Amino acid sequence: MENQIVNAICDYLAHKKHFFWRQNTSPIFNVKTQVYRAMPKYSKNGIPDIIVIKDGFFVGLEVKAPKGKQSESQKEFEKGSKAAGAEYYLVKSIDDVIEIGL
Repeated sequence: MENQIVNAICDYLAHKKHFFWRQNTSPIFNVKTQVYRAMPKYSKNGIPDIIVIKDGFFVGLEVKAPKGKQSESQKEFEKGSKAAGAEYYLVKSIDDVIEIGL
């Protein structure tokens, strides 16, 4: 369900012609060795699902299903983003995205 919400929000943002991208930070799984490749140095855990650049500012959108909760790394990323002056939102629908002004 969460993936469907992410796709719907991305479709909305594309329709509105926002500059954004969907961010996936899962390490790559090597089928031959059956292990995950290490994340690059300085990679961050908890990066939001969708990143929007609006008016020169970073806007992170962490998408959750209606009963979904943030992981600890997502909470830490939110805290660091806000401390650095960025915007970060937990959204569960297109209506939430519209409500924050995107």
